[in-house]
Amino acid sequence: MNIFVAKLSYNTTDDTLRSAFERYGEVSSAKIIIDREMNRSKGFGFVEMPNDDEANNAINGLNETEMDGRTIVVKEAQPRENNRGGGGYNRRF
Repeated sequence: MNIFVAKLSYNTTDDTLRSAFERYGEVSSAKIIIDREMNRSKGFGFVEMPNDDEANNAINGLNETEMDGRTIVVKEAQPRENNRGGGGYNRRF
C-alpha cells in the first residue's frame, strides 16, 4: 500500500520516516518529496508497505502523532488524477 504522510518537519529525513513505519512492518520505500528550486523538503512524503494490514496499522498508529516536533497526517495515498492541461491556451505566432 502507498501511504501519504503530510505536515512533516523540513528536517525529517527518509531514514526517520522509514524508521517510524518499520515499527509496524516491512517498508519497501520511504521518500520525502524535495522542492528542487529550494533544495529542501516540501513537507510531505510517501511510504510503501507491501502488507496492507501492516500499512493500515501504521496509518492508525502514526496519524496525528508527533514526528520531529510536528503533528503529522498519515493516510492511504490516492492515485493522481490525469492532468490533461498545461494550464494554458493555444499559442500561435
